[in-house]
Amino acid sequence: MRYMIVIEHSETTFGAYIPDLPGCVAAAETEQEVLELIQEAIEFHLEGLKNAGVTIPQPHSYGKLLDIRI
Repeated sequence: MRYMIVIEHSETTFGAYIPDLPGCVAAAETEQEVLELIQEAIEFHLEGLKNAGVTIPQPHSYGKLLDIRI
């Protein structure tokens, strides 16, 4: 499965979340670190769902970039 990851950058940290997996988030000081942590978070989240007998949500979110002219 391939889930879309949203990465947000603030002045000091990076955050990541998965729209298709509510509550699955990570934060770190670097982009590389947040990518590693969100990978672990996804695996942990999906394992928890599986152990609880909950159906794993299929990925359906996607992203697009728009050019905005001001």
